[in-house]
Amino acid sequence: MKKYDAVALGELLIDFTESGISSQGNPVYEANPGGAPCNVLAMLNKLGRKTAFIGKVGDDIFGNKLKTVLNGLGIDTSNLVMDRDVRTTLAFVETLPDGDRDFSFYRNPGADMMLKKEELREDILKEAEIFHFGTLSMTHEEVREATRRAVDLAKKSGALISFDPNLRPPLWNSLEDAKEQASYGFSRCDILKISDNEIKWFTGEEDFDAGVRKLKDRYDIPLIMLTMGSEGSRTYYRDLRIEAAPFLQASTVETTGAGDTFGACCLHFVLKYGLRNLDERKLTEMLNFANAAASIVTTRKGALRVMPDVGEITALADTRKPYFAG
Repeated sequence: MKKYDAVALGELLIDFTESGISSQGNPVYEANPGGAPCNVLAMLNKLGRKTAFIGKVGDDIFGNKLKTVLNGLGIDTSNLVMDRDVRTTLAFVETLPDGDRDFSFYRNPGADMMLKKEELREDILKEAEIFHFGTLSMTHEEVREATRRAVDLAKKSGALISFDPNLRPPLWNSLEDAKEQASYGFSRCDILKISDNEIKWFTGEEDFDAGVRKLKDRYDIPLIMLTMGSEGSRTYYRDLRIEAAPFLQASTVETTGAGDTFGACCLHFVLKYGLRNLDERKLTEMLNFANAAASIVTTRKGALRVMPDVGEITALADTRKPYFAG
């Protein structure tokens, strides 16, 4: 057994999310800790998993706040680098009428872009059962080198590689560059979490099954989870294709972190059962549990600090069928 169930590398930032209107009629924003990789780790910690984060923040008000939050959640921060010269990345998040989001990033540069391969703690990477990453740590050359070095070290040490493209077009010089880096992630991962919009963008296929077939034929990814928003989710594993309905709630306020919560729950089931030992029952259980967790997060502002616990998720999942996280 390795020391960490999951290690993630990538962006850690502040999401400024809308939180009402001031007495003067101006929008009020709340500073929520965020960043997709740490959202994943926060949910895994709620499920009893041991996790560690690799990344960089500024040695500033927000960076120190983020480190304190991660420590409070039980996420190992011994490879969280504090940069005295570059500020912590900020993102302003606007919630659209349909519940989707629009992002404005303050990252030119941001500290998360400045992680160097020499700053990686190899001992942490070698102690990971699962290594998780996305494309935002590959938008610029220096952090791209660090990401690829981390993937290589983790893979050589026997870790399963988990990848989530997490496409954010404003952060790329070109979407062709984004496709190239996503292709690298697909080529290295054992577990892929991808959204409906992302699979259309990458494969050019409107039909999701056709898009997944393209990915499987080109990259031979063992386990693919597809999120479809209000349409639920699917998983593709060997010759199985399983779909699960969403848990729609009238109290939904935003979708920030829903995909990360879903992905973390799927990683929890891979850790529980093993990647080679999945079957229709286990995958159906996984999707329903993950859908329930993602649904709960949409009823809360932010994500990293408000992940649901096992009891909450199971209670909602059990309204459909008695699944359990174990």
